[in-house]
Amino acid sequence: MSDALRKLLNQAAGTHPVITPHVGVMTLHFQLYGCPDLKTKRKAFAAMRAVWGREPDLAVAETADQDALDCATWTVAALGASAMQIQQRLDAVEKAIEERIDAAILDVHREIL
Repeated sequence: MSDALRKLLNQAAGTHPVITPHVGVMTLHFQLYGCPDLKTKRKAFAAMRAVWGREPDLAVAETADQDALDCATWTVAALGASAMQIQQRLDAVEKAIEERIDAAILDVHREIL
């Protein structure tokens, strides 16, 4: 790399603010009642991907118990500028999930990275 290019890169690096994103991970364990097959289970959780999977700051996936008919484990990852912002976002998502998903939430585990 030439000295002129190195000098330009050093000047440009000083003008941009450094943004350190924070990541929050929330894992929800659900109890299901009356699911005769996996198709019914998938329909019960269709909103998880349809609603929150389209949000630009969230990622949603079924992370365990994919073949179980009586339980499900879903994980929501949120990206934000601060830990407090992520905590508030995950609070709002958890409340919305409780209202929209027809399954009892047994356990919620959160971690801010």
